[in-house]
Amino acid sequence: MEEPLEIPIINDLTMVLGSISQSKATGVVIDFTDPSTVYDNVKQATAFGMKSVVYVPRIKLDTVAALSGLCEKASTGCLVAPTLSIGSILLQQAAISASFHYNNVEIVESRASPADLPSPNATQIANNLSNLGQIYNRQDISTDVLARGQVLGEDGVRVHSLVLPGLVSSTTVHFSGPGEIYSLKHDITDVQCLMPGLILAIRKVVRLKNLVYGLEKFL
Repeated sequence: MEEPLEIPIINDLTMVLGSISQSKATGVVIDFTDPSTVYDNVKQATAFGMKSVVYVPRIKLDTVAALSGLCEKASTGCLVAPTLSIGSILLQQAAISASFHYNNVEIVESRASPADLPSPNATQIANNLSNLGQIYNRQDISTDVLARGQVLGEDGVRVHSLVLPGLVSSTTVHFSGPGEIYSLKHDITDVQCLMPGLILAIRKVVRLKNLVYGLEKFL
C-alpha cells in the first residue's frame, strides 16, 4: 500500500480477540474463512463478548442452526450473510416477486473460473423460487438432455453456467409468459461490491442479541 495503516496482522485468533476485548471500543469479528472453521471462530468471538459477521457462501444450514443456538444462549449477535452484494440481494428479491407472475424460469450465470458451479448465488435464487411451492417449466421438467442445464430442487428451476476466462461474474434470471420475456441481470465487476454490504452488516450486528440469517433483513 502507498501508506502504512499500522494494522497488525496476526495468525493467532485468540490473541487478537483478547487484545481487542481489553479495549473500550466495540469489536466485531469478520469471518471470511471456510465452512469447516466458522463455528469455532464464532464460538471464540462469543467467549470474548464480541459479535460476528459471517460471509461464507457455502456454509451449511446445520452449522447455521448450531450457531443460532450458541448465540441465543449467550445473547450475542451474529449476522450470517450468504452474500454481501446488495445488488445480488435485490436480484433475489426481484426474482421472487416475478415468480408469482410467470410459470417458466431459467437462470444463466457466467464466471471466469469453473470453481463452485453452480454458484452459491444461483443456487440461492433457485432455492428461493422452489420454496414458493410453484412448479416451473412444466413442458420439459423431466427432460434428461444435458444441454438443458441442471435442475436445482424439485420444482423445475434450471441453471446454465457459462465459463470463459475474462468474463465478469454475471447472473441473469429469465422469466417467460404468453408473448413476453422478463429478464433480471446483475453483474459483479469488482470485489469492492461487497464493501457497502459489509459496512451495513457491521453497523447492524452490534445491536443484535441473536443470530440473523441474510443481509436482506436490513435492507
